Amino acid sequence: MTATFETVQLAHGSGGSLMRALIEDVIASEFSDVQLEDAATISFSEASGAASDLRLSFSTDTFVVHPLFFPGGDIGHLAVCGTVNDVACAGAVPRYLSAGFVLEEGLPIADLRRILHSMCAVAREAGVAIVTGDTKVVGRGQGDGIFINTSGVGEIRSGVELSASSLKPGDKILLSGSLGDHGICIVSVREGLEFGTDITTDAAPLAGLVNEVLDAAPHTRCFRDPTRGGLASALNEIADASQVALFVEETAVPVHDQVRGACEMLGYDVFQVANEGKMIAFVPADEADAALAAMRANTYGAEAAIIGEVAEGTAGRVALRTAFGATRIMDTLVGEQLPRIC
Repeated sequence: MTATFETVQLAHGSGGSLMRALIEDVIASEFSDVQLEDAATISFSEASGAASDLRLSFSTDTFVVHPLFFPGGDIGHLAVCGTVNDVACAGAVPRYLSAGFVLEEGLPIADLRRILHSMCAVAREAGVAIVTGDTKVVGRGQGDGIFINTSGVGEIRSGVELSASSLKPGDKILLSGSLGDHGICIVSVREGLEFGTDITTDAAPLAGLVNEVLDAAPHTRCFRDPTRGGLASALNEIADASQVALFVEETAVPVHDQVRGACEMLGYDVFQVANEGKMIAFVPADEADAALAAMRANTYGAEAAIIGEVAEGTAGRVALRTAFGATRIMDTLVGEQLPRIC
């Protein structure tokens, strides 16, 4: 798919199939050791000189969201949450972050201080330390205020083995809360839209929630945060990795009324809209109720729900049972929907 383009397109950053093709066909083809996950697993064993077997989760992400400030958060808050959540998806307890800044000439120092304060506050909440970083400045008009890169390292819990290819028919699909809040929040501020109510970002650090689910459901198959490309892209990636079929019940998926209304007005599919504070968990059926209770007991999982299941069927297909009783394919986002939402 990427071969049809001679230059990078904005849609290559959408989180959908175009971005996946760019990563797999162009980037990963040059980096033979890259792991095509949000976080890589790095193992140190006694044979390599480590005192004992040690597994780390390592992730990096760059944030270019526009605007820099939005209801409920800002680029700094988002940068910490995003990397904390990627590390946590591997079943790790996040410990340390780095922070790299590309600052544009003319950025108000007051705005920079506000962003840094926000980063420190959410890092404290997540229990991680920002221990190193880098700062570069580009000329006026050569950036967009500030871009931030965060990298994170965490220790994977003993005995935890998570894999996107480990799903089995009968497993349940859990979602930690409502869809689409972050994407609609960003587009509403960017475009100056009024929806009659305040829609705020859902960006939140979810390592604690993941840890509590693992305590309650130790045989959890995997986690995934449905960021760019939304729930649809995340589920399609997992279905393809495990070569199983996924079925989602539309009426079981939590969506706030104002977000649903905004998507209908703008012509967006809410299942393809980005989220920055939600987590998907795939759990064996006999542990699903315990996992759901653990999610709901967490501040960031109060609206959690079991939204579907893994089933026999066409490998790699994600189907949505609609509120009207019909079934349709839940497609991966292809092109550009909401660029620069993270």
